[in-house]
Amino acid sequence: MRSKTGKAPGSKRGGGPGGRSRRRRPTGATEYIILTVLTMMLLAFGVVMVFSASWANSYLGAAHDSFYYLKRELIFAAAGLALMFIMARFDYTRLRKLAPVLMVASLALLALVLIPGIGHKTNGARRWIGFGLGGFQPQPAEFAKLAVILYLAAVMSARRRLLTSLRDMALPLLIMPALACGLVLVEPDLGTALTISIIFASMLIIGGVRLRLLALPALGGAAVTALSVLISPHQASRITVFLDPWKDAQGSGYQIIQSLVGLASGGLFGVGIGNGVQKFDWLPENHTDMILSIIGEELGLIGVLAVLLGFAVFAFIGYRIALKCRDPFGKHLAAGVTTLMISQAAVNFCAVTGMLPLTGVPLPIISYGGSSLVVILASIGILLNIAINPRSKIAPVKRNLKAIEGGNRGRRNSRAPRARAGSRRRAHG
Repeated sequence: MRSKTGKAPGSKRGGGPGGRSRRRRPTGATEYIILTVLTMMLLAFGVVMVFSASWANSYLGAAHDSFYYLKRELIFAAAGLALMFIMARFDYTRLRKLAPVLMVASLALLALVLIPGIGHKTNGARRWIGFGLGGFQPQPAEFAKLAVILYLAAVMSARRRLLTSLRDMALPLLIMPALACGLVLVEPDLGTALTISIIFASMLIIGGVRLRLLALPALGGAAVTALSVLISPHQASRITVFLDPWKDAQGSGYQIIQSLVGLASGGLFGVGIGNGVQKFDWLPENHTDMILSIIGEELGLIGVLAVLLGFAVFAFIGYRIALKCRDPFGKHLAAGVTTLMISQAAVNFCAVTGMLPLTGVPLPIISYGGSSLVVILASIGILLNIAINPRSKIAPVKRNLKAIEGGNRGRRNSRAPRARAGSRRRAHG
């Protein structure tokens, strides 16, 4: 029997066998799930390692509280996760109009941190604003990374011809990132300036710029970096230590030597979480920039390779999202966010293992940090939104052999218009 609507009683709209409807998973859901799970795993692992690396110093220090850094890390992680899920549901296309405003605001904050009395100076660098909520001191350079990505994505997607000429590219594309790098170098923060430069170059290359057009900006950046190293004794000492850390093993070369000792003492499987000795005031910055050395000591080479694999999977998923995105703004934005994550991880890996000078760049998500963790998680939220946003999906491609043969898509007859017009005139004649 059939109902009044003409359908079988057990059938449903779009139903299959047995009256069950098949729901297609939305495009990008797989990338969304993998990226979310991977981020949560890296964050949970980072919280554990921050506690393992910091409890000794926090108990023996002024706080006398083994859980001091753990509690702060959990607060930062909660704030970052909240922003990540908010941005994952926020239409990323709305950020296009906000990009210039955010870029100018980040430059203002970078200039503000250089003012004595406002900027907080630690270890020879003035990178933090000296006042904040609950003792939290924002680091404007972290916000500048995301602002540069948004600005470049907005300009490149709106004016694609800029990538064909250095003269056309100079004012709209080069000026703002160059100002950001210059202000960061004044702090001084060579690692963040290097990260912004890598993001800038990679987004231009992914956008299709000719490599020869990047030669002059690269030479200019190298000259400015060399000048900054010559002016700043702090940066010059790091270059000297990189060339020969054993020359001053108890002074400027102490940190990198202890980092290598920690990595070597872990062996293949490590000494176990919590059993490392480098945390007992042997390795400086063990819970921030040098946490990879603690991972190598306590979890061994296997732990380090597992972390490396996690970032490799993140790179694959992030760039896959960028490749699948049909919206130019979303494509450039996804590529920039992925490069932000991977470039910071690469710079940190190379610095901790002695392949680059110590730069002060933390390991994303895993290292202890406030501004860095919050900005990274918010950026991942934007990437998640690009993965599932209907505006970024690839349009389905329909194959029509007749249309291809006749050269006219969507016409019933495969013959060209002139041929059909000629046949009509002959018929009437």
